[in-house]
Amino acid sequence: MGSLNRYLLALAMLGLSVPFGAALAQSPTTSVETEYLMTLEGICEPGQPMGQRLVVNCTGGSVHGPKINGTVIPPTGDWLVPLGEGHLRLDVRGTIKTDDGELIMFEYYGVISYTKEAFDRALKGEVVTPKDGYFITAPIFTTASKKYAWLTEVQAVGKMTSLQVGKYVKYDIFAVR
Repeated sequence: MGSLNRYLLALAMLGLSVPFGAALAQSPTTSVETEYLMTLEGICEPGQPMGQRLVVNCTGGSVHGPKINGTVIPPTGDWLVPLGEGHLRLDVRGTIKTDDGELIMFEYYGVISYTKEAFDRALKGEVVTPKDGYFITAPIFTTASKKYAWLTEVQAVGKMTSLQVGKYVKYDIFAVR
């Protein structure tokens, strides 16, 4: 029996309890590192309400990174789920056409969480940035390209760098290691 189990058993025999997970959650057993992959900018139209979602059509954009450059092409769009004032859940699908003619699909979920003031500013067309709130995504990539197959083998995270509603959204995207 390990020392932690003996400790918990001794506490139980004394009639004492330890909150669930308290003894186990003292420190992480690993770490997360990131590697910059690309900056993605989507050119987006104003959103249109559709049932419980807000649908945003993206008509173009660009991708630039150390190992990938290209354009964002249709079909690309956001299906946003409002969660309450200033809070949205993202559901995004899109297509990248690389400068060398390869196609890469990206999709991601994420969360936007702004204060009421920052959200109102965004809705008025003002540019918002990470200092205005939380806007994080979790992209994954799919491609038949052998050259870009490495993208299908990473889980990525994206952080919005700037957004102007009805105009564009820009992210820095990183591989998680």
